[in-house]
Amino acid sequence: MDKITPIPSENVSDIREYKKDLRAQCKAVRNGMSPEAKAARDTGIFERIIASSAYKQASIILTYVSTDIEVDTKRLIQKALEDKKRVAVPRCIDGTRDMDFYFIKGMDDLENGSFGVLEPVPSKCVKAYAFETALCIIPGLAFDMQGFRLGYGKGYYDRFLSAHPRLVKMGICYCSCTCNELIHGRYDIGADYLVTEKYLRRIAKERRN
Repeated sequence: MDKITPIPSENVSDIREYKKDLRAQCKAVRNGMSPEAKAARDTGIFERIIASSAYKQASIILTYVSTDIEVDTKRLIQKALEDKKRVAVPRCIDGTRDMDFYFIKGMDDLENGSFGVLEPVPSKCVKAYAFETALCIIPGLAFDMQGFRLGYGKGYYDRFLSAHPRLVKMGICYCSCTCNELIHGRYDIGADYLVTEKYLRRIAKERRN
């Protein structure tokens, strides 16, 4: 499979099955990439992020720590630290669907956490509270042209973004996992920017209405 093909919304009777099918498509597309192709696409996305005004103007970068199937963020973390920006990554709160962000000074501040994802070690890090000058890098299996995302179904980012609606949000995704429109809820929060290996798209809020 080279690109995802979501079921047209008029043909969807069960949103859970729709999301399950689309997640399987996204994972198949990503698993089908050769290491060389993935590395090249990761580099294209990285270069567009750091060249963007959103990145340049931010003093804080909030970002997930990527797994093998995701767009790489480890290079971005290193670059942001070199650029003297403060970098914060999420840690899931046990027994909840919430997460906190902690500032890190390097990859040595991380440990294996929830779902096999690297998370900050609280005893080594300072919890982040104020996000007025932050850029939040949003993970997603798929994104549409209005900035809405298909996540992993756990709800951590949905809750965090709902609590911080003014946060500047940048979705990063491979072109092969983007589409014109995803089915989304009335209260879902879309990204302000969508970055792929081929383009950076700034999304006007009125397009989401």
